Amino acid sequence: MSNLSFSAKLTVTSLLLSLLAGLLFWGCAPKYPAYKIPGKKVPATQQPYRINGKTYYPIYSSEGFREVGVASWYGGDFHGRKTANGETYNMHTKTAAHKTLPMQTMVLVRNLENGKETVVRINDRGPFSKGRIIDLSYAAAADLDMIRNGTARTEVIALGESVGDISPKMKLKHEDFNAGNFYIQIGSFLDKNNALNLASRFTDLGMRISIQPFEKDGRTYHRVQVSAGNSLNFAKQLEQQLVGSGFSESFVVAR
Repeated sequence: MSNLSFSAKLTVTSLLLSLLAGLLFWGCAPKYPAYKIPGKKVPATQQPYRINGKTYYPIYSSEGFREVGVASWYGGDFHGRKTANGETYNMHTKTAAHKTLPMQTMVLVRNLENGKETVVRINDRGPFSKGRIIDLSYAAAADLDMIRNGTARTEVIALGESVGDISPKMKLKHEDFNAGNFYIQIGSFLDKNNALNLASRFTDLGMRISIQPFEKDGRTYHRVQVSAGNSLNFAKQLEQQLVGSGFSESFVVAR
């Protein structure tokens, strides 16, 4: 990010400016990163990781999680290999890979093209092909009748689990995953001055910026994040605008 020419890379469109003018709500910086539970050790599978030049930040809770997008499946080439959480992949069991959901999360996957459904357990990371949201085992893909096509447009919903005795008539209450305080991370720098320089150029455009320190391997990184309001849909629009303006590694952060 520090090698980008701001004048060459930042072309904020009139659509972006109108979205910002009408929908941005400024918030305070949080004390903890989105993937960390205060007071608890973060498991290795919940640590940020980098694939093909892009950094992914696992979320610590799946409550209220729902997304729609393209699902794919993986089979024989991976059968018997280790998954991200250390299990041995078995293509004949109903499991799946997801980029950010906590391991062991149970999710309902609905094929929006034919209405078929299946329930899978997250035990791996992926898929990392652009535009895909979940990678299903062969068995799960067979349930959805998507083996031949290879992909399908799906809805993914995290399933809640009861704790202790609970009446079957009671419904678990979940947070609204589509609402919250959202930011777009546009850069991360070891040199704080680089972070301040980038931040100042965005503040000159009337955007609300926060710089979040992050400790890793004994070094402090300074993450530059643009406030993106309290709507996930709007935050995703802003993310795409920034990606299209040259900030290809921009991504949504929920707080």
